[in-house]
Amino acid sequence: MRKIALLIALLFAPPLAAETVRLGDRLYEIELPARAKGAPLIVMLHGGGGNPDRTERVTGLTRAALRKGYAVAYPAGTGRRLLSWNAGYCCAGAARSGVDDVGFIADVIADAQGRFDLGDSVYVAGMSNGSMMAETFAARNPGMVRAVAGVAGTMDTRTVRVKAPVPALIIHGTADTMVPYAGGQGDTSLTRTDFASVDSVVQAFLAPWGAGLTESARKIDRRDDATSVTVTDYAKGGQVVLRLMTVEGGGHNWPGGREPRADMDMTQEIDANAEILKFFALHP
Repeated sequence: MRKIALLIALLFAPPLAAETVRLGDRLYEIELPARAKGAPLIVMLHGGGGNPDRTERVTGLTRAALRKGYAVAYPAGTGRRLLSWNAGYCCAGAARSGVDDVGFIADVIADAQGRFDLGDSVYVAGMSNGSMMAETFAARNPGMVRAVAGVAGTMDTRTVRVKAPVPALIIHGTADTMVPYAGGQGDTSLTRTDFASVDSVVQAFLAPWGAGLTESARKIDRRDDATSVTVTDYAKGGQVVLRLMTVEGGGHNWPGGREPRADMDMTQEIDANAEILKFFALHP
C-alpha cells in the first residue's frame, strides 16, 4: 500500500519549477517558497554519482521544506560522468583533484541570499558523500550555519575538527554496507575509503559544546519492517544540540525517500525530511 500511495503521489503531484543558477563553470538549482524574502535556506548536497534533480526527486525534501517556508538550494558537485564532492578522504575525482567545495558552497549561500533576498538562517544537509561534505562544511564554517544534518555519510574526523559549536543531526543505518556505521571500508562501497565511524562524528560535534551536556535516549519501533530507530539526544541548557538517530537494520538510503531498490533495508519508522525539518526548527 505504501508503494502504491507513493506512486500515486509521484504521478499526480504538480511539477516544481526549479531555477538554475550558474556560478562560473558550476551551478546550483533552487526552489523558493511563496514568500521568499527573508526565508531561511537549506543547502542540500547530493550523494556521490548523484545530481540536484535526482536528489530532489529521491528525497522529496523540496515539497516538505517549502511548506515550512524554507528555500532549498541543490548545488552540483564536479565530475565528467559522476558528480562528487571533495570531503577530504572521499570521493572520486573531486577528492583526487582537491576541488574547493567548501568555498563553492559558501559562494552558493552568498549568491542565493543576495540574488533572492533570503534571510540569514542557513542550514546544510546531505546524503552519503553529500553528508560528508555537509558535515565538513559545517565543521569548518560553524558561524555560517544554524544546524547541519547528515544522512548515511561520515566526515573525515581524523583530519577535520569542528571549530565551534554547531547543532547536528546524524541519521545512519547499522546495516549500511557502503559507509559502515562502525567505520572502515564498506563491502559494497565504490571507493576504498577507510570511513570514520558514526561515533567519531558524534564526538567531534559534541566536543566544542564542552561540559554540562545531558544525554537521553528513546526507541521508535512502531512498524513491522525489521528495523527500529534509537534516538539519542544530547542537550545543553535544555536545548538539544546533537541528535543521533541510529536506524537498527537500516541501509544506505534516505529514510522515507523514493528509492525503490532500497525498500528492503529502508526503515518505515521515520521520515528523514520530517526529522531534519523538526531539528532545524529547534535552531531558528
